[in-house]
Amino acid sequence: MASVAVPGEQEGRRLAAIMFTDIVGFTASTQASEARAMALLETHNAILRPYFPEFNGREVKTIGDSFLVEFDSALDALRCAAEIQSRLHGYNEAATEEGKIRLRIGIHLGDVIHKGGDVFGDAVNISSRIQPLAEPEGVCISRQVYDQVRNKFDLPLVSLGPKTLKNVEGQSEVFRLVMPWERKEGAPEGVRLDPRRIAVLPFVSLSPDPNDEYFADGLTEELITKVSFVQGLEVIARTSAMNYKKKEKNASEIGRELKVGTLLEGSVRKAGNRIRVTAQLINASTEGNLWAESYDRDLDDIFEVQSSVAQNVASALKLKLLAVGEAESEPKVGSEAYTMYLKATHFLGESTPSTLREARRLFEEVIKKDPSFARAYAGLVRALWNLVPIEPDGRHIIDLAERAAEKAVELAPELAEAHVAMADVHTAMDRFEEARAELQRAIELNPNLAVAYDLLGTNYMAFGMPEEGTAAFRKAYSLDPLSAGAGVTLAQALRMDGKTAEALELLEKLRVLHPKSAAPLAMLAVTYTQNGDFAKADESLRAAEALEPGDPEFEIYKGWLAAKKGDRAQAEESLRKLADPTKSVYSNAVVMIRGELGEMDAAYEELMKMAERHSGYASIKVDPAFAPIRADPRFKDFCVKVGLPP
Repeated sequence: MASVAVPGEQEGRRLAAIMFTDIVGFTASTQASEARAMALLETHNAILRPYFPEFNGREVKTIGDSFLVEFDSALDALRCAAEIQSRLHGYNEAATEEGKIRLRIGIHLGDVIHKGGDVFGDAVNISSRIQPLAEPEGVCISRQVYDQVRNKFDLPLVSLGPKTLKNVEGQSEVFRLVMPWERKEGAPEGVRLDPRRIAVLPFVSLSPDPNDEYFADGLTEELITKVSFVQGLEVIARTSAMNYKKKEKNASEIGRELKVGTLLEGSVRKAGNRIRVTAQLINASTEGNLWAESYDRDLDDIFEVQSSVAQNVASALKLKLLAVGEAESEPKVGSEAYTMYLKATHFLGESTPSTLREARRLFEEVIKKDPSFARAYAGLVRALWNLVPIEPDGRHIIDLAERAAEKAVELAPELAEAHVAMADVHTAMDRFEEARAELQRAIELNPNLAVAYDLLGTNYMAFGMPEEGTAAFRKAYSLDPLSAGAGVTLAQALRMDGKTAEALELLEKLRVLHPKSAAPLAMLAVTYTQNGDFAKADESLRAAEALEPGDPEFEIYKGWLAAKKGDRAQAEESLRKLADPTKSVYSNAVVMIRGELGEMDAAYEELMKMAERHSGYASIKVDPAFAPIRADPRFKDFCVKVGLPP
């Protein structure tokens, strides 16, 4: 492999941290199949290279399957190594055995000599000798690096003792980095999970009536909201937390999977107008109990119980970093209306057409019983928002949502969900500036709302700001790490931001985590199509269709893939199958496929209809699939029409 000179470096001696990487078993892989090994090496290079500049590293050169990278800071070098190994570990979990990339990394701090675009010296030699001491997917560092990073890095460092290194005088003490997946149950060198990240696990329903299970689910969601008001906490979203409903997993497993250091769990028993709630706070690393309490109350006291739990969470963690934040005012709502509200939120979370319609009906009933309950209006907007694509009277539904959102903000201007509801409506009506203002206000009020970051990401994409959009989607995914939807949305953003290797890696991981979901497969097809890998795109599409036959989105992708390949007949067939001018999915298909075929008049005729209906694709300014459309002079007119900068 060719060396890459360090640009702009003056020749001479300097102190630097040197990272040396090596692929485990690469020589054997090359002997088994040179073509496969070279493809693996290209993937390896594409994954690693973006990390070097991110951590202020300079790639000096490649030596076969190895990288030599220079850093001014030992801490930056270690952080970079840990991130690379974490990324590759996730990649390997979804890869076949032949496709896994296992890396060893060594780091040393010492003098180097710059000469002719290369670096020489003991630091280079020692880092290359330390590297083989690392386990596959591991990192080893010298004593010199350890002295610089001790007490500054989250993951444990364990001494391997003095080691004799080839062609190096004397012995050198070497330390290994304990990666998160190495943690053994009860081991003293366990991973330090951040206690500021907390998950509220699904409360168990102990009610005698099985139909009361909704109450436990609703209470879980309410507690997620309450705990979000503890300042400094990062709270996992409902979608990911509910993955653990009726699953037998211990606290440490859940902590590792969600990357949380604290868990709140409990049970609720409802009998008539009486409730019994038990709650306990657990350290996910040690499985030790931080706090526990039981409440026997009337149903009317449920708000007091929720506030007490949030207060006790704050108190239990206060010594480390927390204090109770200012929460919204307690809702003044009767037990009957509130019970109905919890049932509505339960159905909203189920998110099927039938449960969304039932959620809408129940939220409307709650509002009739108590017209001052702001969160019921916000919940109604979310139900209506999700119904827009599947109901025939979409515009009428948006009008209803707008009135409900306005009422929610009027009743509770400090309620974050009310501002998200208003942002939903503004986004649906192409009022992107107004939507962003509402979302920024929502995040100020509650920085744990994954849905707010998700919508904000969409807003940035609409304005042609993919870097900011991707950052917002990353935050949404960090708050909702087990959500297939949040993961696929992030992968979509990465694809549009040109980070297709990272997008493919994430989608492969999501495919394994969510084997019954077609969404990761469909986005794999789109990403492979963008990369020009039509065979893999076709394979991914067939797999998606096998899981969810008849999904019209897949037909759009099939038509676009055909157009990219120059198969006009198949592209036209896809358009014929989607031919329903009343559906926005058909309009998207026409714009995407006709644009790729170069039929701009037909594409723009449909695009302007979408602008009139406020049904345009929000990411049209950044999605490479619409590059042909953006190249047409008429695209500026479209942007002006929908309120976007041309």
